[in-house]
Amino acid sequence: MNRSYAEFASVYDELMSEIPYDTYVELINLAANGIAGKKILDVGCGTGLLSVKLAKLDGLVTGVDLSPDMLSIATNRAESLNLPVTFVQQPMQQLTGFSDFDVAIIAIDSLNYVVEEEDVLQTFRNIYNSLAVDGVLLFDVHSTFKMDVIFMESPFVYDDKRISYIWNTEAGDEPHSVYSELAFFVRTENDLYTRFDEVHYQRTFSVLEYVAMLDEAGFSIERIFSDWEDLPPNFDSERIFFQARK
Repeated sequence: MNRSYAEFASVYDELMSEIPYDTYVELINLAANGIAGKKILDVGCGTGLLSVKLAKLDGLVTGVDLSPDMLSIATNRAESLNLPVTFVQQPMQQLTGFSDFDVAIIAIDSLNYVVEEEDVLQTFRNIYNSLAVDGVLLFDVHSTFKMDVIFMESPFVYDDKRISYIWNTEAGDEPHSVYSELAFFVRTENDLYTRFDEVHYQRTFSVLEYVAMLDEAGFSIERIFSDWEDLPPNFDSERIFFQARK
């Protein structure tokens, strides 16, 4: 399975253009009681889109990601804006070397790439150890409904005249898991297309399972809501958000 996402990193920002990152900033601001001057750990930061937004608001941001290609784009983005963001290459289940952070985030279903339950629990423990007392963790995941129902309605197709893809899915080996096979076609300057392929594997857990893991890691849960709104999850919610405090 592709673990560096070299080609994927090059088109990631365009594919994520519909994600309401500004809403995520508002959620972080609410959870942290302000962003300016706060030490923020952006876990699974990708190309640094959210890291940079937080740094623009005077957050003291450290971004962590597994992919060197994603981090290269993130570093260039922050440097081009003269923003002092630190980026570190680490898998979140092996997160180490951080302490006294006020806020930790795992945004845009990045946690769903951690597919073993023990690794999810270890991620929560690592983040707990990285936070100061009263520090807050905010993250979102795909719902079981989205994994089991919506993702099974493939193939999905996309075409914005520059990037096209065909996305096929199948159920994974574990409960609430999905294999995604994507064929990308990227238009070049001479109107030809280059193709690359990606295989992604994601898994989610039920709300109660996440609650149990957060509790075992030592967190106190403050808020669980869904689909970018201040509403509790229901059977057909697609994205579940958790806010937990050390």
